[in-house]
Amino acid sequence: MHDRNTQGTTAAGTVHRVDLGGPGWTVRWGGGLPAGGAGPSGDVVARLRDGIPASVPGCVHDDLLAAGVIADPYVDDNAAAVRWVGESDWVYEADVELTDALTAGRAELVLDGLATVATVRVNGREAVATANMHRSYAVDVSALVGPGVNRLAVELSSAARAMLDADDGTLPYDWAYPYNRLRVMASSVGWDWAPPLVSAGLWRPARIEAWSGVRLRSHARGEVSADLAGRRVVVAVELDGQDGDVATGEVEVGFGEHRSRHVVAGRDEIVLDVPDAELWWPRGYGPPTLHEVTVALVGTDQEQTHRVGLRRVDLDTTPDAHGRRFVVVINGREVFALGANWIPDDLLVSRTTAGRYAERVDQAVAANMNMLRVWGGGVYEADAFYAACDAAGMLVWQDFAFACAAYPEEEPLRSEVEAEAREQVRRLAAHPSVVVWNGSNENLQGWSDWGWPDQVGSNTWGEGYYRELLPRVVAEEAPGTPYVPSSPFSSTDGVGPNVDGEGTSHLWDQWNLYDHTTYRHHVPRFAAELGFQAPPTWATLSAALTERPVDVRGDALATRQRQVGGMRHLVRRLDGHVPDPDRLLDDVDDWSWATQLNQADALRTAADHLRGSWPRTAGMLVWQLNDAWPGISWSVVDHGGRPKPGWHALRRAYAPRTLAIQPHDGAPRVTLVNDTDAVWQARVVVRRVHVVGGPLRLPAEVEHTVEVAPRSVARWDLPPQVALAGSRRDEVLVADCDGLRAWSALCREDGVRWARPAPAVEAERTPQGWRVRITADVVTCDVALLVDRLDPAARVDDLLTLLLPGETVELDVTGAEAADPAAFGARPVLRTRNDLWHR
Repeated sequence: MHDRNTQGTTAAGTVHRVDLGGPGWTVRWGGGLPAGGAGPSGDVVARLRDGIPASVPGCVHDDLLAAGVIADPYVDDNAAAVRWVGESDWVYEADVELTDALTAGRAELVLDGLATVATVRVNGREAVATANMHRSYAVDVSALVGPGVNRLAVELSSAARAMLDADDGTLPYDWAYPYNRLRVMASSVGWDWAPPLVSAGLWRPARIEAWSGVRLRSHARGEVSADLAGRRVVVAVELDGQDGDVATGEVEVGFGEHRSRHVVAGRDEIVLDVPDAELWWPRGYGPPTLHEVTVALVGTDQEQTHRVGLRRVDLDTTPDAHGRRFVVVINGREVFALGANWIPDDLLVSRTTAGRYAERVDQAVAANMNMLRVWGGGVYEADAFYAACDAAGMLVWQDFAFACAAYPEEEPLRSEVEAEAREQVRRLAAHPSVVVWNGSNENLQGWSDWGWPDQVGSNTWGEGYYRELLPRVVAEEAPGTPYVPSSPFSSTDGVGPNVDGEGTSHLWDQWNLYDHTTYRHHVPRFAAELGFQAPPTWATLSAALTERPVDVRGDALATRQRQVGGMRHLVRRLDGHVPDPDRLLDDVDDWSWATQLNQADALRTAADHLRGSWPRTAGMLVWQLNDAWPGISWSVVDHGGRPKPGWHALRRAYAPRTLAIQPHDGAPRVTLVNDTDAVWQARVVVRRVHVVGGPLRLPAEVEHTVEVAPRSVARWDLPPQVALAGSRRDEVLVADCDGLRAWSALCREDGVRWARPAPAVEAERTPQGWRVRITADVVTCDVALLVDRLDPAARVDDLLTLLLPGETVELDVTGAEAADPAAFGARPVLRTRNDLWHR
């Protein structure tokens, strides 16, 4: 919402605002150092008692870092060294000067986000006490403020200690602190991709809003009937009097040429029919049209503007021959959800700016995604994130903030949960991108599969939230938006969560136990999580480590890995894919490249299989798009914002039209996916190719023409003359179709005798950086330029190309203007799959 009122107008009913953001704050230590000498020195404590400069929005870690009190928690093992910060109390203070006009009527202190256990005082008197990071607060401070200088103090007790104090051992959780006992960001206590970093601060904007007379508040959302003919805008209006009484006023709602006036007493909903308004569509189905809705309090300067989209959302869970479908349907069109899970873009969440949101959403769009799932262990993101998704046609699956733990349903938590849920659902109802609400992450699975009943006994554990409270809130605040109680889950009584036949699935055995080829053993209805780890790009990794050279077996690199057994998994998941994976531990460059390539292979394998299983499978959300710190994780974009090779693999595998070769009944099969509204007249050529000499002479080549209907999949089993190898370790299958290319080994992947490549490489300068031409002398697989090795700011437009002998690929590089052109043709910048056979 944007309110155009500014401080200085004097009309009755005008809202004046005083922004409390900026550097004009101090923060001081309030006590609570952990026992055992894990805190700072006495000199530092004395300095912190006096206070240091602070910023709002922000957090205490960043304030301490700016003051030179702590080292960067993202470098080396510094996160462990600053754990005392989260176990201490802190006090933020600022002086705010207010005029007579601002204190003559009603004044509210508006706090969009406090982390987390806070007592807020105005001129020494308590204004509000809070214990929920996921809520905002608008507190009447009319009786507490006056003309002149007013003292604000936000006393923040340690959230870490509060969690420990509230825990009675009956409800299971993981990681460093019992986050299920307090409404905090769950992943702030650590996760298998990030360290514990519990912070404190005013993490979202703060301001004072003052008015005399009547105050207008409003929310807007769009609604569309099942036949798409009924289209309307619903505006929830609330009028407040300056003395807290019920106010009455005339409100005008505008939508293009449509206008409607209503007299409102207190609260009301105003409905405006807009039958000719254009619908909002997700990416690949039509334009993401947004409309401006104005809400004005007649006779005042108060006018608020909302941007809404009109779309119909249904979730098809009808029974079929395999169980139950799970298909997101937008405006009557079935959508295969292609995307990723979203986690906080920074553990210190106040760092996440509108620019970072826009960059990440742009990266999701560039990777051909159409859905992001905001995971329940993070936060409800800022409006800028959802606005970026609205504008891009990016669907959002929104989790409530419950993840991987049992939660008590008694007071005081229950009231906090309901208030939080109502605020967030009402806020996000205006955003057409938000198409599914999910009650929790893996909590029903925890009850079913993880042994929770034995520990929980007769205690409540959150099920009442997921099956009763939260669906009721969604129905009341965002009618028409589908709700599911958890992910994974099954909707049929007696069917457990995480089965292939219905609901959503989380496919983690492939990474934790087996191999990425076993993705093909599953045909889930909707894969809401799956992924493979890989280290970040070198520029991101090396900036987080001071050790040189980096030792793969060393303690420094181990600080980047937060999953128990994760370093072992990285190597063991290479078994069968590259020769002698254990030798990779001797060379960080080869280890990094091999594990990044394996992530790319895993995601390609999963996407080719799951997209080829449409319409039985209707969704694939990889874990995860982004990263919260510079660690080794499942992300495809690292914390520095740099795409890993896996991102490039997904961009191809998520393209509107794709070509793949997959095993089927012991023989290779070509799969063509056409996720467009046009018929695809596909001409496919498949050849057996010798890894040194290139294409073999006929009959080791076959051509096939197939018509692939819109939004459908075509399959073609290869005939024996091309499928049966003459020398299976020296030959691979290569398929080409309309500029697309796919390949497949004819033996176990580590058995292919890839030749040592010696490509010709030419680099010429361009206005943006470089154009690099790479010409292959032998079959050269997964050609990549890791240009961040030359310049942390450099980017390349493509990776992972397969070249036959004599073929050339041109790659455009931005940045790296000072690079030596010869570096583009040498390790560690130029890498191929072949390299891993010749090290």
